[in-house]
Amino acid sequence: MSTPDSVRAIADAVMYEGYILWPYRRSALKNQRRFTFGGVYPPSHAHKHEDDPNAMHTEVLLECASETTVEVTVRFLQIIDRSVARRSDDGLQAVQELTIGNERHMSWEEAVEREVCAGGLSIRALDAGLRIPIAIAAGAQQEDLLDERGRPAGALRRSWHALSGDVSIGCQGLEQERNLIRLAVRVSNSTPFHGGSRQQALARTFCSTHVLAHASNGDFVSLTDPPADLRAAAQACRNEGAWPVLVGEPDSRSTMLCSPIILEDHPRIAPESPGDLFDGGEIDQLLILNILSLTDEEKAEMRATDPRAREILERTEALTPEELMRLHGTIREFGLER
Repeated sequence: MSTPDSVRAIADAVMYEGYILWPYRRSALKNQRRFTFGGVYPPSHAHKHEDDPNAMHTEVLLECASETTVEVTVRFLQIIDRSVARRSDDGLQAVQELTIGNERHMSWEEAVEREVCAGGLSIRALDAGLRIPIAIAAGAQQEDLLDERGRPAGALRRSWHALSGDVSIGCQGLEQERNLIRLAVRVSNSTPFHGGSRQQALARTFCSTHVLAHASNGDFVSLTDPPADLRAAAQACRNEGAWPVLVGEPDSRSTMLCSPIILEDHPRIAPESPGDLFDGGEIDQLLILNILSLTDEEKAEMRATDPRAREILERTEALTPEELMRLHGTIREFGLER
């Protein structure tokens, strides 16, 4: 299945919720403790910290037919360590910050998206259960930094640890007359970790973990507002670290997003929003006006802190007066639909 843009936009907003917060700078206190949602931690760390779980478990209800198939996609962020080095006669020397010409570079953390997908799964196949391994090898990349004359002046090195774990998918029949099943997905982390700080554990964590489940020729049941005759079955679904909601068009029940943050059924991105600000609980206009009011020095640090922060700054500075006015306020109709 090709994920619709509207569903992908919501899933991306969940993935990057809190990734980096206003004022979008490395020095800001609120950006010292990151990746706080949807963490699936290495078992040795989780054993000592009960608030940092080793697995995410989600269960949803699906009304299906004999030809129903399911696609399950697990998405998460992996932390990338970005270090800066200055080139000298003795080679590369690690530094916290390096300015070359007008360009400023900082050591910090980035993240890369990871995805595990299993499609075309028949209900019969899921009766026996399915296990999909997660195996990401450690690696590193180096990017040379050149001065104004094109000579090597430094380097950015991005590195990441190996990750291992698995995704378990299974189902249980509940009501034969309605062809109702309970679909269960469990994401577990088995990455070795020999102790250390939470920050070190995060480098071996599935961050911002969430699950997308799509049914062909089947309909998921809202767990937020289930039909009266399915409320008991909905309440019996076990969800640990996940909040399942219907996503897609308002009348569609083909796709479920199991999110680490609480959402309503069929959430959507406001059409006036000019782009992700990594904080769905804030008002776009307020954040954008705050960004525009930053000093040149603050903007320079924001630009150097993270590529995604730089994108926010450049997008904000490029907004036209008309686009800014669209953020000023919108009145929408409210109604109850059944």
